[in-house]
Amino acid sequence: MIEVEHLTRRFGDHIAVNDLSFTAEKGTIYGFLGPNGAGKSTTMNMMTGYLAPSSGTVKIDGFDILKQPEDAKKRIGYLPEIPPVYPDMTVKEYLFFAAELKEVPKADRAAAVENAMQKTGTKGMQDRLIKNLSKGYKQRVGLAQAIINDPEIIILDEPTVGLDPEQQKEMFDYVRTLREDHIIILSSHILSDVSSLCDYVWIISKGQLVASDKPENLRTAMSHKQEIIIDVLGDNEQTLGDALRRIDLVSGVNVSVAKDPGKGAPLQLHAVIHSEQDLDVRPAISQAVFGAGMYFLSMNRSERSLEDVFLSLTNDDSPRSSGENAKTGKKTAETAPAESRTDSKQTEASQTNSDNVNSEHDDSDRKASEHMASEHKEVSD
Repeated sequence: MIEVEHLTRRFGDHIAVNDLSFTAEKGTIYGFLGPNGAGKSTTMNMMTGYLAPSSGTVKIDGFDILKQPEDAKKRIGYLPEIPPVYPDMTVKEYLFFAAELKEVPKADRAAAVENAMQKTGTKGMQDRLIKNLSKGYKQRVGLAQAIINDPEIIILDEPTVGLDPEQQKEMFDYVRTLREDHIIILSSHILSDVSSLCDYVWIISKGQLVASDKPENLRTAMSHKQEIIIDVLGDNEQTLGDALRRIDLVSGVNVSVAKDPGKGAPLQLHAVIHSEQDLDVRPAISQAVFGAGMYFLSMNRSERSLEDVFLSLTNDDSPRSSGENAKTGKKTAETAPAESRTDSKQTEASQTNSDNVNSEHDDSDRKASEHMASEHKEVSD
């Protein structure tokens, strides 16, 4: 289990991550969504111990990522947005190196490397230098190092960057196979894939958790209006309109003649029905149409996509959703109080300090690479 409590990260006056709290449990794929600069990568870096929080805690199976880093980190496999690979190593050399760094027992390393290459489709590239691989294969090698010690928790930051559609599908198919025995957290801008792949979604905007729920619940919670479109066989617009308006859940009806069927053919009517309620109004519409002595040709409901919900929640003018349900994973997204919204001054500060954020990330990347290179030299000696 992952427990994140009041996680905050500041870069000077800029708050990149603002008081995040949520939990994640085994057997679930979590999608971490947000626009560029929302704080996704910063949060993931803190969850993996790559970056220290300004305040708050991250616990991995009860181990604090700062106080007990060795116990916590060995349970995590992490693939950053830019894979942490060494270009002058072959794929096989690099994976043996990663296995040694992650303290895979010496007797098990060959099997671990073979298994990681097999699962990520990199076995055919094992003797090639990483610098000569395509971006997609570099991404796969990065994934191989993340899973080489079979960690309980797998964190993937934009795992499909640089992959073609077929490779993206292969990546997500593989992620699905890991669901049962792992906690999987991934960030992505491909919302349709997140909607189909993830069991649970966190949406972050300007460092704050604005919504967290199952994708279908988010769509329902944020969809305040239903629009049902029907085509029926009937010859009286007034009769159909009156029958539909008598439905308690219906707030508006517009009926028109669908088309002129020609002499002797039955008339077709087209109706657009609106409802402000969350309850499904279609059963009542069916009863009303049949009660009016008419017959359905078609019925369709217009629904909001996850993209619509995402854009609504990450827009400054939209109501924010409480992070309370991120703790339980049970409640539907709720509207947060007005004071939780980011004001225009904070937005300006975010823009002004974005370079500082990127600079600190670059420093962290460079230090991590130097550290790994140092360890590699010691191993070689």
